[in-house]
Amino acid sequence: MKALLSSTTLQLKPLYPTSSFSSLHSPFSSISVLRVKGSKKAETFIQRSQFSTVLPLRVSASSQAAAAETSTSISIPSEMKAWNYTDYGSVDVLKLESNVAVPDIKEDQVLIKVVAAALNPIDFKRRLGKFKATDSPLPTVPGYDVAGVVVKVGSQVKELKEGDEVYGDINEKAIDGPNQFGSLAEYTAVEEKLVALKPKNLSFAEAAALPLAIETAYEGLEKAGFSAGKSILVLGGAGGVGSLVIQLAKHVFGASKIAATSSTGKLELLKSLGADLAIDYTKENFEDLPDKFDVVYDSVGQGEKAVKAVKEGGSVVVLTGAVTPPGFRFVVTSNGEMLKKLNPYLESGKVKPVIDPKGPFPFDKVVDAFSYLETGRATGKVVIHPIP
Repeated sequence: MKALLSSTTLQLKPLYPTSSFSSLHSPFSSISVLRVKGSKKAETFIQRSQFSTVLPLRVSASSQAAAAETSTSISIPSEMKAWNYTDYGSVDVLKLESNVAVPDIKEDQVLIKVVAAALNPIDFKRRLGKFKATDSPLPTVPGYDVAGVVVKVGSQVKELKEGDEVYGDINEKAIDGPNQFGSLAEYTAVEEKLVALKPKNLSFAEAAALPLAIETAYEGLEKAGFSAGKSILVLGGAGGVGSLVIQLAKHVFGASKIAATSSTGKLELLKSLGADLAIDYTKENFEDLPDKFDVVYDSVGQGEKAVKAVKEGGSVVVLTGAVTPPGFRFVVTSNGEMLKKLNPYLESGKVKPVIDPKGPFPFDKVVDAFSYLETGRATGKVVIHPIP
């Protein structure tokens, strides 16, 4: 735990070799196209033209490495490696395919060479078919969070250019028609408005840990009417969303008091993130605390207890489980402008990504990453890196 708290990015091991510029800033060091036959159903989905296009690309180094620019020619293959599933179900439905078609981009989209991705609870709930009525058609390449490099831009893209290092949540509406082609792939297409330039001080893996969780944290605080001088209780403060709610409440919104719950081993993490009161839910009942809070942010599904801890006239944000008034539920809307607004807090180090120490998981271990996330024991975010 001491190592966890001493790291500026709150993780237990380095993500990159300190001497390897190419591994950190050049995701294109080796691009190969493998031909592996999948099921007939999957082949219908993935077969495309075998021709590749070549684009001139300017790769800009971030502030973590030498301030230099290089021009190179990067081949965008017609096919790529990607995880997908053709039926809903357990982790067993996930398959790594090597001949998935690289997605075409629309005029308002960019094509991203994915360097890192991250998993969220919504990823496995989607895979289980929890919202199949509003899901995009199967088969699906899963993944919401992405960090990578722009390699192609649509004709209506206004700000981003080839070579830009970006991050974002690629699905504007989380459960209403999310993209069929997600981020657990070598390439993904996304609308320009949903992504932002990657914070200069963060690695790709660190940036990938943020988008959906930080947007959920921020939007929930806004919808709850949270503002300077108010108090907040965060249920699940060591999770992907909860860890960011604590930090945003303190550094962005100006909370007067922050309390948060976790298991025994994560209490020091809560304090390091900015919690004034760290509550061990295995030993204490937060709803019995004498002090009540202006806002309770429930990220773990304890709505009935949450309403007992809120002040009269206060708000309870509920992300999962039953909703009891005055609790309310919302589904996050992906928004690149929100990321741009929060980038200064990330670049200053006031707000930090929290990456589970068991990761990052390599691309070929996505099944293990899902299995671990589904135990409910992850600290912060489960990240996938490197992606070939």
